[in-house]
Amino acid sequence: MELEGRSVLTEASEDFRRFVAQLEEGLTPGQVSHDEGIRRRYATDEAPVLDFHLPLVVVWAESVVDVQHSVRCCAAFGIPVVARGAGTGVSGGAHATQGSIVLSLERMNRILALNPDDETAVVEPGVVNAELNEAAAVHGLMYAPDPASYRRSTVGGNVATNAGGLRCAKYGVTRDSVLALDVVLADGSLIHTGHQTFKGVAGYDLASLFVGSEGTLGIVVGVTVRLRYLPRDVHTVAAFFPDFKAAAAGVLAVGRARVQPAIMELLDGGTLAQLDELHGSDLSVRGTALLLVQTDGFGAAAEAAVVREVLAASGAVVTMEVSEEAERLVELRRSSRGSEVDDEFRVGEDVAVPRSRLVDYVAELERLAEVHNVRLKVVAHAGDGNLHPTFWVDREGRQDGSRAYVDAVSRLNAALDESVTVGLAMGGTITGEHGVGQYKLRWLGLEQAEPVRELQRRIKELFDPAGILNPGKAI
Repeated sequence: MELEGRSVLTEASEDFRRFVAQLEEGLTPGQVSHDEGIRRRYATDEAPVLDFHLPLVVVWAESVVDVQHSVRCCAAFGIPVVARGAGTGVSGGAHATQGSIVLSLERMNRILALNPDDETAVVEPGVVNAELNEAAAVHGLMYAPDPASYRRSTVGGNVATNAGGLRCAKYGVTRDSVLALDVVLADGSLIHTGHQTFKGVAGYDLASLFVGSEGTLGIVVGVTVRLRYLPRDVHTVAAFFPDFKAAAAGVLAVGRARVQPAIMELLDGGTLAQLDELHGSDLSVRGTALLLVQTDGFGAAAEAAVVREVLAASGAVVTMEVSEEAERLVELRRSSRGSEVDDEFRVGEDVAVPRSRLVDYVAELERLAEVHNVRLKVVAHAGDGNLHPTFWVDREGRQDGSRAYVDAVSRLNAALDESVTVGLAMGGTITGEHGVGQYKLRWLGLEQAEPVRELQRRIKELFDPAGILNPGKAI
């Protein structure tokens, strides 16, 4: 068997037995699993699976030395390494590839240092986003990146995909909070790149290069992050609009008022209806679009007052005082993807467009959903133009090759393809925060010209000449 020009080990081969013996020799019992059920569970993240592969083994690293040992073993035998955090990714970046091992970093979950005066923390990659925030809050600080999965997702996974989240309107994405990284390279060596200070421009910014590289250039084993001040005051405004167009216009109106909210989330009618169904709420009878705006800091009340005035003038029904319901709606927004994992019948997308094109893009999404006879709901980080449309079709004749199955999947893929091309035509990108992973590779060439892609391939070859680090992902 061959994969990208190299032989692939099989479980029956002598080389595989030698590999496993060498791997286990440097680890302790319980760190390597051959169990098929475990391997199946760790084979994918939450993205649709295009080509399922069972990893040869699952390895749980508990230290930097464990990661180095595992990578060196894989390098010696030419075995691909797929690093994994909590598996909450939705682009297939942590899907096992043919003949690979899955290297889980979830047990590397210690906060190694937290310096309130420097406003920094040093963490292992398996630290859960919410746990870092809890530790920082004791000192009046917070870790700003705020993905909807923050209660489960790990800092290492955030770094791998350059995750954003709800607070990105004000605080930016993961890259804006990363100061330094410890990274195990493809030969098992360890490097430290970046700086402990907020400013530092010596040499090329390799730390920023690793952020968002999805484990294709190295495996992050330590992260130095910048912490922000935990807001003393937070005000949340809920504004119900008669339609999405009016709500998107409200987003621009807030910007023109020169208010900088921490959170600006936009939910369409389909999302409100689904939330009603899941939680017994009555959102959809109050409007067909909901804009959630959260201001924070010492000026939160004053900024919220301006936001309320602006949105009311834009035709919204607005919460006019501090409201527990508005806070609850933000939490509902975090769960708006629902409990289903994406598959061939349901795909959540991650297109970003200039904020001024939000209305135009959603109108196009609605049009193509009708043309291709697929269902649609849309949520958006409206503060920075990052939309998450979810398309789905009825689950008919699942994977049996029937005409109904082929037609449904074909219609869904046609809608997805067109949603991407339309977004790019508006000056957008195929992924704002989820990463390219495996699933979005088919669209990458539409956004990036071949000379740019060739440069990226050459960077990959420099860092990983044998191509063992998460092959077939990101570029």
